[in-house]
Amino acid sequence: MIFSSPRRDTCLGFFVYHSLTLGPADPAGPVPIDSMFIYRPDKRQEVWRFLFYMVLHAGWFHLGFNLIIQLLVGLPLEMVHGSARIGCVYLAGVLAGSLGTSVFDPEVYLVGASGGVYALLAAHLANVMLNYRNMQYGILRLLAIFLFASCDVGFAIYSRYAVEPASGAPSVSYVAHLTGALAGLTIGLLVLKNFEQKLHEQLLWWVALGVYAACTIFAIVFNLLNTVTVQRLEEESEEVLKQHLLTSFGF
Repeated sequence: MIFSSPRRDTCLGFFVYHSLTLGPADPAGPVPIDSMFIYRPDKRQEVWRFLFYMVLHAGWFHLGFNLIIQLLVGLPLEMVHGSARIGCVYLAGVLAGSLGTSVFDPEVYLVGASGGVYALLAAHLANVMLNYRNMQYGILRLLAIFLFASCDVGFAIYSRYAVEPASGAPSVSYVAHLTGALAGLTIGLLVLKNFEQKLHEQLLWWVALGVYAACTIFAIVFNLLNTVTVQRLEEESEEVLKQHLLTSFGF
């Protein structure tokens, strides 16, 4: 199972390593800013960062919170739909979190797997939409998930814009939460088991595929164009600096 020991041990291993190399762990740190896995807008040409930032976390509270939510939300889905389907949903949410952040909140660094966690939350909505008649207490599940997600996104927005950096609170990317949820809903409609196939649900399948494909392609093209632009600016800046230095030394 993807939400049992292998993934948990990977996250814990990275956290212990960075705690030993960067300093003692606390609720909001250390943040591995120089890690080769963290998503950084100035390193977007290193494409593995868009996915592997999920193994890093900003403090033991961030790590523990993500692991607990993954177990509580991911395991029930995995027991019904299987590891491969839920793994697709989770990874799609992680990728959507970084792609969405790169477009709508481009100055933010990313660690953690909030995009994947919100994809799992939204996958519960997709599961209810597909299999409502075969579920018990489907509405109660949706209400509980909606309440939790609303509180968490509200806190993320507050931390992003209302809290002063001097207070020590980590900058939280609420965009990663929202885009991860969108990915979880659309990919969930595509890959989760549908125990009562209906014609309107087949149409819903194509709509979900179109939305996810359009958003992903747009984000990839956006990043490709911006990567080329940033590289050109860096090259021009270096050339301008060289010319300035040569002029200063009388060449």
